[in-house]
Amino acid sequence: MKLNKQQIELFEKFCEEHNITGAEKEKKMEQFKKIVKKANYDPLEAIGIIAAHSISEPATQMTMRTYTLATQRVRLSKVTQGLPRLIEIFDAKKTLDKHMKIYLLPEYNTKEKAKKVANRIKSKKIRDIISSDSIDLVDTKIELELDSDEYRDKLKKILEKSKYDVNFRGNKVSVKPKKTDVKALRKLRLKLLDTHIDGIKNIDAVVVVKENDEWMIQTAGTNLKKVLKIEGVDVSRTITNDIYQVLDVFGVEAARNIILQDSKMALDEQGLDVDVRHLALLADIMTVRGSIEAIGRYGISGAKQSVLARANFEETKKHIVNASFYGESDHFNGVIENVLIGQVVPVGTGGVKLKVDVEKLMDSSKK
Repeated sequence: MKLNKQQIELFEKFCEEHNITGAEKEKKMEQFKKIVKKANYDPLEAIGIIAAHSISEPATQMTMRTYTLATQRVRLSKVTQGLPRLIEIFDAKKTLDKHMKIYLLPEYNTKEKAKKVANRIKSKKIRDIISSDSIDLVDTKIELELDSDEYRDKLKKILEKSKYDVNFRGNKVSVKPKKTDVKALRKLRLKLLDTHIDGIKNIDAVVVVKENDEWMIQTAGTNLKKVLKIEGVDVSRTITNDIYQVLDVFGVEAARNIILQDSKMALDEQGLDVDVRHLALLADIMTVRGSIEAIGRYGISGAKQSVLARANFEETKKHIVNASFYGESDHFNGVIENVLIGQVVPVGTGGVKLKVDVEKLMDSSKK
């Protein structure tokens, strides 16, 4: 088979980067041609149907399993994997069990430096910096005792901005609210203990682990935008499983890559072989409008141009009534709507229209 100009340039670039020449280059060319030939598809082939079947059929065999993130000794968070993770991705859900893998720059590749970075990242609340807390019912106030003087100034700034009566005596702090009933005191106590004082919000736990001779940080919780600003963090490799944060920080192409990467990983972990091109097609459809759209009634399936295709999926009555009200028309360009009314589907041979030249037919019969 013949390669086009773009394919030849791609192959030449690959050979140049890997110093491939001579007989080895010819061998690689034959392998490259086989890959390109396999990647091609015929005109009018129903690639959407094939991709849907390729992903959905093995997905029915997946088990509902979750794995523990980080080391065996430290349980950070249950990371959603397998079928639940696929559902999260394709339904474009706000991920519940969020986590990050934070890679560090080469100069920070030691356990001590990694721990320092992890300490700066981990979110700290008032409950993490005190040794004790109590409610004084006589004087109707909350009493806190700090572990050390390290966060005393930060705590003072935070509490002084509040509307409460605050009093510092050494490492002891008393906070008195305007309302002095027991219920108000209990609410204030919980509010104070959960007040963020240092680190990055939403990063609830961190652990430093060694992976392939490289120290890295794994987290429960995610805040990609702020983590990337921390000194020592490798911006090019640090990742999160929250697709919306990737979209916000790096843009739609990066979000598309995360959808592709995470869905492929979820299938591979179950030992299911799905052609990456089918997953790439799905990722493209989900992000083609510049945002992340779910595969469902409120996403791609509910936004199809065909009235019958939308009605066939879910909420049949609603789509038909709305189409009648707004005077919509259906041009029967897709597969679903033609199947519904019993017409030839416009894919494969069904997309080809043939005409018979009667005069030529008659002439050939006379001969």
